[in-house]
Amino acid sequence: MGRLAQTDGLTEIQRDILATVRDFVDKEIIPVATELEHKDEYPTAIVEGMKQLGLFGLTIPEEFGGLGESLLTYALVVEEIARGWMSVSGIVNTHFIVAHMINAHGTQEQKEYFLPRMAAGEIRGAFSMSEPGLGSDVAAISTKGVKDGEFYVLNGQKMWLTNGGTSTLVAVLCKTDEGGSTPYKNMTTFLIEKEPGFGPNPKVPGLTVPGKIEKMGYKGVDTTELVLQDVRIPADRILGGVPGRGFYQMMDGVEVGRVNVAARGCGVARRAFELGISYAQQRTTFGKKIAEHQAIQFKLAEMATKVEAAHQMMVMAARKKDSGERNDLEAGMAKYLASEYCKEVVEDAFRIHGGYGFSKEYEIERLYREAPMLLIGEGTAEIQKMIVGRRLLEEYRLAD
Repeated sequence: MGRLAQTDGLTEIQRDILATVRDFVDKEIIPVATELEHKDEYPTAIVEGMKQLGLFGLTIPEEFGGLGESLLTYALVVEEIARGWMSVSGIVNTHFIVAHMINAHGTQEQKEYFLPRMAAGEIRGAFSMSEPGLGSDVAAISTKGVKDGEFYVLNGQKMWLTNGGTSTLVAVLCKTDEGGSTPYKNMTTFLIEKEPGFGPNPKVPGLTVPGKIEKMGYKGVDTTELVLQDVRIPADRILGGVPGRGFYQMMDGVEVGRVNVAARGCGVARRAFELGISYAQQRTTFGKKIAEHQAIQFKLAEMATKVEAAHQMMVMAARKKDSGERNDLEAGMAKYLASEYCKEVVEDAFRIHGGYGFSKEYEIERLYREAPMLLIGEGTAEIQKMIVGRRLLEEYRLAD
C-alpha cells in the first residue's frame, strides 16, 4: 500500500474496517470486476460478501442493528470499493442514501420497521428523484401524488434509478400540491416496498420497472426507469409522516450522496494511478522503462497530486457533515474536484498504456468508460459550481 490517500486521525476500529474492506476488494472484487463488467452481470457473490461484512448497515445506528459508523468511515469504505469496481459502490450508495433519509427524517415506526432489515441487507434501497424531463431542475417535477382518504395515488415516470430492479425499497419524490407557498414545499417522499425484478411488480399494482437502461459504463449495477400508474400508497408511508417535506429530505440525501460520489472518484482515480505507475515500470521504449522518461514522470507526478488533493477534500467534506455543521459548500467542492480529477487521472493512465489502453484485456479500458458517470452523478460540475458560488457569496457578502 502506497503513501497516497492516507487519512489522519482514524480510530483503531476505522482502521480495522478499512483493512478488512481493502482485503475484500483485493481478493473478491478486482480479480472478477472486468469480466463481470464486460458481461454486464450483476455481482451477486460480491453483494453477498458485503452483506456478511455488514456494509449495508455501516452507518445505521447500533440500536437498529447497524454498525453506527460515521459518514467519514462510509466514504473511506466507498473509496476502497470503487477502487475495485465503481459499480459495486453504486449498489451500496443508493441503499445508504435511503437509510440515511429514514434515520434522519423518518418516524420512529418507520425507523423500527425498515432500518434493522436494511442493516442486514434484507431490504435494499433505491433513490428516485429524477425524471425523463427533469434533471437538476427539481421544481419541474411532474410525478404526482393525490390524497385519497388514507392513501395517496401516484402517477408519473421516474428515471435513472440505480438498483431500480434489484431494490426492494424505493424512496420516490412526488409533487403533492398540498398548500405549500413554493414548489419546494409541495413535494413529498414516499417509501414504496416492492419485489425485485423487472416488468409489472406483483407486490405493487400499477408499478412497473421496464428494464435495464443500456449504458456506456457503470455496468453490472442496474439503472432503470420507474413507471407509476394509479399506484396506491398508504399515507403512513410518507417519509416522516408529513407531506410537503420531500424536497428538503431529498436534498439532505443528495448532500451525503455528493460526498459518496467524491469518494468514488477518489477510488477510481487511485486505481488508475496504480495501474499507470505499474505499467510505466514494465513497458520499455527506446531502450529503457517508460517510467524513466521525464514526460512520464511528470504525468505520474500530476496524477498523484490530483489523487491526494481529491482525497483530502473528500475527507474534509465528510468530517464537516459528521460534525453536524452545514457542508453543502464542502460537499459541492469535493464532488466537483474529485470527479474532474478522476477523469483526468484516468485519461493520463490511459495515455501511459498507449495502444494497450484501448484493449479490453487491460483494466484501464473499463475505468475509462466508468469515469464519465461521476461527472454527472449527483449533479453536474456546473450545478456544483453554482452551489459553491452561492454559498461563497453568502459567506463573503459585503455589508449594505
